[in-house]
Amino acid sequence: MAKVAFLLADVFEDSEFQQPYDAVRDAGHEAVVVGKESGKQVTGKKGSKVTVDKSSGEVRAEEFDAVVVPGGYSPDKVRTDEASVAIARGVHEAGKPVAAICHAGWVLAEADIVRGRTVTSVASIRTDLKNAGANWVDQEVVEDGNLITSRTPDDLPAFCAALLKQLP
Repeated sequence: MAKVAFLLADVFEDSEFQQPYDAVRDAGHEAVVVGKESGKQVTGKKGSKVTVDKSSGEVRAEEFDAVVVPGGYSPDKVRTDEASVAIARGVHEAGKPVAAICHAGWVLAEADIVRGRTVTSVASIRTDLKNAGANWVDQEVVEDGNLITSRTPDDLPAFCAALLKQLP
């Protein structure tokens, strides 16, 4: 079964973390919450609490079969953590799935993995992704090779299905 990293910081969109996390675990895969500090509790926009399993500095991209980046404002914090960005970049460069929803496209742009790729996101970061070299489209889910992107919580069923389909 696959080992999936969830890159997370405070102010994440609760459902954009919980639904993919549950889908991964329910399918029998291992889900690992990766954040800036191991053991730290992070809080979602709607108040849910999640404890970080591993710090981004103590894991390597090679340990994971996929990465999920939930949205909300967490990605704005995650993209400033070089170790987290390196995990996303490394998993992508290994040809493994990297899934990002809503504002999570910021992490993909920071990792410089959207150039020449077709992606979607929440509309408010469309220009950021275009400036990073992406072809932005307004679709429920976009799979461009191993890159999986969606727009909002409404797209979670399609996002989770695309992620599970790409897991080994």
